[in-house]
Amino acid sequence: MNIRLTDESDSASLPREVIDLGKKISELPREHQALLEVSYSRVVESVKRRRRILGLIQEALAQLRLDVKYLMFDLDVTKKERDELKARLEET
Repeated sequence: MNIRLTDESDSASLPREVIDLGKKISELPREHQALLEVSYSRVVESVKRRRRILGLIQEALAQLRLDVKYLMFDLDVTKKERDELKARLEET
């Protein structure tokens, strides 16, 4: 069977339950392992893909938050400049 459970990068990126399932599958007789190998591989790839997507979403949200902070700062500065110019015009 081709279930890799000792790869450190896989172990670090997979939930404990998936790793435990892989270990249990590897303990089964060969004919049962063969039946579950494809499904297990799909689950592992699905978990990895979801983790990558979640990471991308978290990065995008962090960037969005930063962009909003910059925009709020810019808006505040623009309002202050407007108020200062308005006050100058009213003085004259």
